[in-house]
Amino acid sequence: MAAQRKMTYGIVVGNRGFFPDHLAKTGREEMIAAVEAAGATPIVLSPEESHYGAVESYDEALRCAELFKKHRESIDGIIVTLPNFGDERGVADALRLSGLKVPVLIQATPDRSDAMTIATRRDSFCGKMSACNNLMQYGIAYSLTTLHTESPASKEFKADLEWFGQVCRIVKGLKNLKIGAIGARPSAFNTVRYSERILETAGISIEPIDLSEIFGRINKMKDTDDAAQSKLAAIKSYVTTAGIPEEALMKMAKLGAVIDGWMKQTHCTISAVQCWTSMEEYFGVVPCTVMSMMSNELIPSACEVDVPGTLSMYMMALASETPSALLDWNNNYGSDPNKCVCFHCSNLPKHFFQDVKMDYQEIIAGTVGKLNTFGTCVGRVKAGAMTYARYSTDDRRGVIRGYTGAGAFTSDPLETFGGAGVAEIPHLQKLLKYICREGFEHHTAANFSSVSNAIHEAATNYLGWESYHHGAEE
Repeated sequence: MAAQRKMTYGIVVGNRGFFPDHLAKTGREEMIAAVEAAGATPIVLSPEESHYGAVESYDEALRCAELFKKHRESIDGIIVTLPNFGDERGVADALRLSGLKVPVLIQATPDRSDAMTIATRRDSFCGKMSACNNLMQYGIAYSLTTLHTESPASKEFKADLEWFGQVCRIVKGLKNLKIGAIGARPSAFNTVRYSERILETAGISIEPIDLSEIFGRINKMKDTDDAAQSKLAAIKSYVTTAGIPEEALMKMAKLGAVIDGWMKQTHCTISAVQCWTSMEEYFGVVPCTVMSMMSNELIPSACEVDVPGTLSMYMMALASETPSALLDWNNNYGSDPNKCVCFHCSNLPKHFFQDVKMDYQEIIAGTVGKLNTFGTCVGRVKAGAMTYARYSTDDRRGVIRGYTGAGAFTSDPLETFGGAGVAEIPHLQKLLKYICREGFEHHTAANFSSVSNAIHEAATNYLGWESYHHGAEE
């Protein structure tokens, strides 16, 4: 899997001089310590650049904005810390003048009931409302901590900072995103139709390529080419290939090498692939292992050219920094109303399995022949926390909308083929009714994490998408 990226946060320290301004000094130091303890880099005014390194006047707001502009490419989000009431205009001006379109977290430090004299009282509880009111007036989106007031050193703020980082990675990761659509949508799958134009309004571009072009590039590649040999070695080290014909493995290696090269050439970050049946009939393997390897490296690849599916996978991969998979809401699990079988045939990343091997694709082998369907990743999905999400274009209304929520993959017994696991989701029947009534697809993206709060926040507050957060009311 890819290494976790180091986050960078701009920090605005609020101050209002007729409140105890020495609190701005200690508050700035406490926030810097909290950010650095989280492994992130703080960008903040120094005490030489403003009084205590805080922002109160318009001049200080200008200086803060200029500092943020210098680091605009690296800043993932901005934290507004209010160690005292803070100057609401100074905070809002600094954000507006910076021109940064990144998530903003508002933190206010709590008062102590035994330190409420004129020399020590913060009034941040009140100042946070004023700061938020001004940001609303300025049209600046912002996020809130779990508790109205939290100390930067508290476990609550540590958790909120982790959540905020997830939100920031989603928002930044989707900016100017290019998705590779490899091949045509299978004609039997109207469910994966979507609008490129609606995605384009969200800054997400689609780069299509026909399978004939992929096959043509493969035909020009020799077995001895470095790219083919390198990918072949990677495949063999990635998954058990016992019993798989060498000819099929070489086809997979060339397919992977060509896709890698094309995505690099076109600056595509993620992909969706026409996985059947043209691939099997006219090339002779399934692309599942190649796609699994990309997803395992946090480069999601969705089957059946499900572009919204790979977008949903990517949102969770950005948030959790772990691999995502695309699954079918596929079967009931006995009579338990809160359990179901999630399945694909499969291109699940290795990260999802408790055990995995390469095999043939049983579903379509009867149509195109077993020898043309080697390359699936088969095994049982391991137990663990689960986040699921699905965001799609609603072409009739011209919006992007979706849902997300939390559940768990269980260790309940299951004997089947492909890649499959049992999922337990609170109030599953309510979710299933929502999916059916709203006309969502049978595909959902899944991830071993608990990031649905961040997915929902990013979607609704910063991306401007409609989102249903299942279970949030509980």
